[in-house]
Amino acid sequence: MCVNVAGAFAGCRACHHLTSHIGKQAEQRHAGVVSRQTEKNRKTENSQTLCAGFRVEDGPAMVESRVLSIQSHVVHGYVGNKAAVLPLQILGLEVDFINSVQFSNHTGYPKFTGERLGGDALGELVSGLRANGLIGYTHVLTGYIGAASFLRAVIATVKAVREAQPSAVYVCDPVLGDGGRLYVPEELVDIYREEVLPLASVLTPNHFEAELLTRSTIATEDDAFRACAALHARGVRTIVITSAVLRADGANGEPRESPSAAAASSASR
Repeated sequence: MCVNVAGAFAGCRACHHLTSHIGKQAEQRHAGVVSRQTEKNRKTENSQTLCAGFRVEDGPAMVESRVLSIQSHVVHGYVGNKAAVLPLQILGLEVDFINSVQFSNHTGYPKFTGERLGGDALGELVSGLRANGLIGYTHVLTGYIGAASFLRAVIATVKAVREAQPSAVYVCDPVLGDGGRLYVPEELVDIYREEVLPLASVLTPNHFEAELLTRSTIATEDDAFRACAALHARGVRTIVITSAVLRADGANGEPRESPSAAAASSASR
């Protein structure tokens, strides 16, 4: 099932489907394309998923949601964990967080300073969680990752979580760049494409990132659906393409943002 709706993904896009109504980030909403893969034999009578899986009910008992959020932190501004953790906690979710970087401000500014957490350091933290039986998370949420070694440590972390909790949902915001410009080393694109996508349950690329990950050009809504299909084929069940500026059919090629949520359309693809 594919649905064309208005997205709300500024700052931490991967969790803004839960928190878009909270704070100033909601003022920066952009249009997007949401695609959910249909499973023919999936039983839905006793299963309910809200907000792409953050509260899951299976039968009469509600599973307690525990989120591990591995994202950036900035002193000034609201991106990454600074945008994600508090809203999720306000909504009643138990959130443990690891800051992948600690920067003065986000990387869209002309200059930023700070430090990055190394892959080995992430492994040490996860090792401590595992030793104390604290790694049974129901969800893993990842955002900005600036180095290949750290990304591979994140992959190992997701696999470790799923060893303890096989049904764990991995929500991945593949922060690579925007507007034709990469924010991260180019080598990360292939790692995301080949190693991260098969693990991800939910993927929230922006327009530019979706093109990178699918090696395609997205100019129309049909292009976006084809890109979603390519990502589904890599194993991702739910895809949200954010900040999508698409060409309107029959409008002399003029670009437009996708229709608002009130005018959402859906079709089986």
